[in-house]
Amino acid sequence: MPWDIWLIFFVLGVILPWRGRMRMKKLLALPHVSAVERLALYASTIAFQWVAVAVVAWRAKAHGFTASQLGLTIPDGSRILVAALIGALIIAALQWLNLRRVGKLPVEARGSLQALAERILPQSTVELLPYLALAITAGLCEEFLYRGFAIAVFVHVGLQAWAAVLASSVLFGLAHSYQGRGGMMMTLVIGLVLGSSRLAYDSLVPAIFWHSAVDVVAGTAGPRYLKPRGSGSLEKENLVQQG
Repeated sequence: MPWDIWLIFFVLGVILPWRGRMRMKKLLALPHVSAVERLALYASTIAFQWVAVAVVAWRAKAHGFTASQLGLTIPDGSRILVAALIGALIIAALQWLNLRRVGKLPVEARGSLQALAERILPQSTVELLPYLALAITAGLCEEFLYRGFAIAVFVHVGLQAWAAVLASSVLFGLAHSYQGRGGMMMTLVIGLVLGSSRLAYDSLVPAIFWHSAVDVVAGTAGPRYLKPRGSGSLEKENLVQQG
């Protein structure tokens, strides 16, 4: 592979995971993350992902990768749209049910998921809209990077399609290593599902919808079920005072 392609994979496999862990370590060290800090996190992540996509698309075009190889075509519009919408609804429902299940656990049993929810998920309507922009950005940008570009390169250098999906899913999992070992493994599994859809439909569209659905539900249901420590007792206390 050319040196610039190697550099892109070094960034995806080493720099991005390291950057994510360092940012999360910094957030976890704070006793409280303000709305301004969350909004800044959303904005910087959106900007970074679009810059990354622009650079990768530039280099992919320079090396002759076609839109079809990158999954940027829609060979069967109606079939792909139905799969995208139905899949998104199913995945959104599963994500919602899982968050509700976790929310019923004691706070101490929720592990790192609770800490992540308190620090990075939107806690107000003002934060929700920028978060939704981030969720859609992640669906678009990360699918292009991992299921579009990465799979195209792996297939181009001779890997079988299933191996290309597996390799791209490993990179995807590493990029989410800031979520802890459990979160990283779950993300790897999600990557396998999204990568399989890329092969099945020869398009990124279903994966973009499914990925966005996961993140949108996380931002809407997460704050509802993964309430900060002590928020329940505080609400009860406020109700007593009002009464």
